[in-house]
Amino acid sequence: MKIGIVGVTGRMGRAVAKLVIENEITDISCGVTRAEDALVGKDIGEVLGLDKEGVNISADFDELFQNSDVVIDFSTPEITLKCAGLAAKYNKILVSGTTGLKEDEKQKLEKFAQNAVIIWSSNMSIGVNLLFNLVEEVAGILHDNYDVEILEMHHNQKVDAPSGTALSLGEAVAKGRGLDFGEVSRKTRDGIIGKRDKNEIGFASLRGGDVIGDHTVIFAGIGERIEISHKASNRDIYARGAVRAAIWSQGKANGLYSMRNVISSKTASSISN
Repeated sequence: MKIGIVGVTGRMGRAVAKLVIENEITDISCGVTRAEDALVGKDIGEVLGLDKEGVNISADFDELFQNSDVVIDFSTPEITLKCAGLAAKYNKILVSGTTGLKEDEKQKLEKFAQNAVIIWSSNMSIGVNLLFNLVEEVAGILHDNYDVEILEMHHNQKVDAPSGTALSLGEAVAKGRGLDFGEVSRKTRDGIIGKRDKNEIGFASLRGGDVIGDHTVIFAGIGERIEISHKASNRDIYARGAVRAAIWSQGKANGLYSMRNVISSKTASSISN
């Protein structure tokens, strides 16, 4: 399987590239970066400190999709939508872990997915996607007898808040309780805000240091509190999830999928991370 990578010279791009090269099932076909990047034209293997791959870093997105079966993308919403359009144009597969997509941008992904296989998740970690499933189930069991608060912490360079993963956790809670997430989410609190509504899903965001990503969902009841957490200690978990999704995507019908689809598949569970 030929895999191309968006942002191949960045931290996530490098992590994905190394896993693609090391995996027996996959080959790296192309990697793109900004046109002004001094690494354009360099061999990807050499840039990663590995043997030469015979594949040079490019700035041409059309070349990326033409030469690849699957493209893996951890970038920005604008670039992700550009990639989705190219995936539809060339009938290729896109795996994206880009965060910060707004609702209208997600709707555009769905439209492009009519002509391509697109796998998008706010978090590509296998563990986090198991957390989504657990949180949805627990929320359904506990109903509104427990208040729900979601706490997330990330490094000091992260630009969006709450994190996309935190919002997805909130959506899982709302789905488990049969609520409209847009109506019950509470992303900020300041000043005299009144008593807490029983259906409210609250968020708190912390930023500092080099924290990769910590998420905790708190179910606070009378006399007890249940906390379900995931803490990332290495960015490779996202890269491994993306490569696993790429392998899973083969032979799938056009449509928009998530990592929850990937981890629920018996076929996916048999693929080595």
